[in-house]
Amino acid sequence: MSQSPSTWRADPLVWGHGATVFEAFLEPTCPFSVRAFGKLDELLRTAGEDRLTVKIRLQSQPWHLFSGVIVRCVLAASTLEGGKETAKKVMAAVAAHREEFEFTDHCSGPNMDATPNGIIARLEGYSGVSLAKAFAIPGLQKTVKWHCKYARQNGIHVSPTFMVDGLIVPAISSGDSVQEWIGKIFA
Repeated sequence: MSQSPSTWRADPLVWGHGATVFEAFLEPTCPFSVRAFGKLDELLRTAGEDRLTVKIRLQSQPWHLFSGVIVRCVLAASTLEGGKETAKKVMAAVAAHREEFEFTDHCSGPNMDATPNGIIARLEGYSGVSLAKAFAIPGLQKTVKWHCKYARQNGIHVSPTFMVDGLIVPAISSGDSVQEWIGKIFA
């Protein structure tokens, strides 16, 4: 799918169409976000797509040193064929190989010699998605900034954070079971 700066579109990371809206603010390399991400499909399946809408909001965090690059990769993937499903595939690849995209103690280790191009190539290899061209879309930062601003406007600073119908629900944790999430979402 070829794109020009005037024809690209980032597909919203939204699944389901229920009246209750569950928003998960996730940083793709955060271990707690990875745990939460792994439960979203089951949550939607169990709660029902006609009862729940699930939205992934990307929450870049500076202590995860390649966070900005990876968040942009996920959003770039959403501009490609398959849209949000392609973005989910990229997030799943990061989740499955999280340590390949993270630094030891957030400041050392093998990734000290990695470059943004190397990270993109690594993620292309794990996900099977060609990201480099979409990553370079000049206006993509508008979508990146939207995710950042939306989180800040809602008082969200760390991941994972969860909102139900526009309100932060601090009782929901990535360590909860899907059944516990459902009990808290529909309380």
